[in-house]
Formats: sequence, structure tokens, C-alpha cells
Amino acid sequence: MLRLTPSRWGTGPIPALLLHGFTGSRHSFDHLQPLLGDLLRATCVDLPGHGRTALPRTSGTDGTDGAKGFLEIVEAIAGLLEEPGVLLGYSQGARLALAVAARHPSRVRCLVLESVRPGLKRASERLERRKSDEALAKRLLRDGVPAFVDRWEQEPLFAGLRALPVEARVALRARRTAHTAEGLAGALRCMGQGMQPDLWPWLPELRVPTLLLTGQRDRRYTGIARRMAARLPRARQVSFSGTGHAPHLERPREYAAEVRAFLEDEWTLNRHLEEESRS
Repeated sequence: MLRLTPSRWGTGPIPALLLHGFTGSRHSFDHLQPLLGDLLRATCVDLPGHGRTALPRTSGTDGTDGAKGFLEIVEAIAGLLEEPGVLLGYSQGARLALAVAARHPSRVRCLVLESVRPGLKRASERLERRKSDEALAKRLLRDGVPAFVDRWEQEPLFAGLRALPVEARVALRARRTAHTAEGLAGALRCMGQGMQPDLWPWLPELRVPTLLLTGQRDRRYTGIARRMAARLPRARQVSFSGTGHAPHLERPREYAAEVRAFLEDEWTLNRHLEEESRS
């Protein structure tokens, strides 16, 4: 069985499972503890191929089916939800959180999805993305993690992160370069968008209250969030001005304020509706 390495923070009333993005770790959200620790009882995990968590048996390496590995990871995440709570994810982690909610809606009370994409609609698009991720994985194995991170940090998608204070940039790079090339390559092969099922058809049936967060400068993902909000029955969409792909890092106070307002409203409403249904 796949085991995800956890860490925990917060003493709040709301249980939450936090899922980081590609090259992140279970410490990716630690800077939010002073802002949300009184509200959340957070469990943060290293996703497969990151930190101390091994890859799934079907990771796309050595000829195995990475799409099966994606579902294996989804089930491992669902297994951590001992009580229905909040699933909060960023990018790669947000895609996994959405897949968990689609397969196990009764285990999730609220979703907080930052810079998420529900999947590629066409099989041809997924195939092309798998080829692209495989080429990236081979380059990572050839050149090593520091060289890969050098190129990764120059992607236009992450321009906003280059404006972070020096201390935050140093901590971010340390988290990214702490991984192994084998782990990150395996993560690309089983958690890339080419391996993810198309979840767009699930959205109209997903009644879990959902907060969609993006940065306005990230036009692609902001557009995706708007289209998702139009399909989800209970969605709120927020876009942060002057921000790119990672608002939780670029604007942590504004990000935390939106998460707090959403959860305080939706959590209270959810609990009230549950109590009514039992009475």
C-alpha cells in the first residue's frame, strides 16, 4: 500500500489535508500556519516522488501504466481522510484533490483548488502531454535536479515567484532541490496532466463547496477557473491582482483571508445542513 509521509500543524476545528504542487513538499504550506493555524487542523503530505514518499507501484517507470499510478495515489489520499474535511491543493495537488472529490465526494466537505485544471478533454491531447512529460523526465534524469530547477524557475508561469523576498526564494529553491531526479521523473510519469482522467464531465455532479483561486496574471488558469465555476453547482472563484500561478506564495495574507472567509461560511453551512438531515 502506498504511504504518504505527513506533517501536521494547527489547532483549529476544521480538519484539512494539504497537497503541494510539483517539486513541492509537505512543508510547502508551513508559512500559512500563523495565518490559518487557529482555523485548520492541517495534515500536509509529501506526494509520491517528493520528499520521503516513494512512487506508486505503477508509476509509469519500467513500462508500468502511469494512469493506474495516478488512481493509486488518489486512493492513498482518500485513505487519509479519516473524517470528512477540507481538501486544499495547489496545481498538481489541486488536480489530485479534485480527483479525490470526484471519486469519493462523501469524504470531502470543502475543496480549495489553486491553479487547477480538470484535465485534458481529448485523448490526443493527453498522449501529447505524456510525450512531453516523458521528454522532461529524461532530461531531468540526464541533467540532475539543480539544472532542472534552474530551467523550471525561468518558466513564464512562475515569473511571480522571482519577485518573492530573498528568504522565501531561498527556502523555495531548497525544497525543490531536496528531491531526487528519480523521484521527480517518476512524479511526471504518473501525476502529469497526461495521466489524469478528464474530470470536466464530473463537475456538474460535484456538489462539494469549492473555492477556485488563481492569479490574474496567469490568464490560462484564470480562464479555466471561470469555466469550472460555471459548471460546478457550488463554486466561488477568486483571482488575485498582480499575481501569477502561485498566490499562496505570492500573496499569502490575501490568500489566507479568502480561504478563511470561504471555510467559515461553507463549513458552518455544511454542518447545519448535516444536522438538519439527521433530525
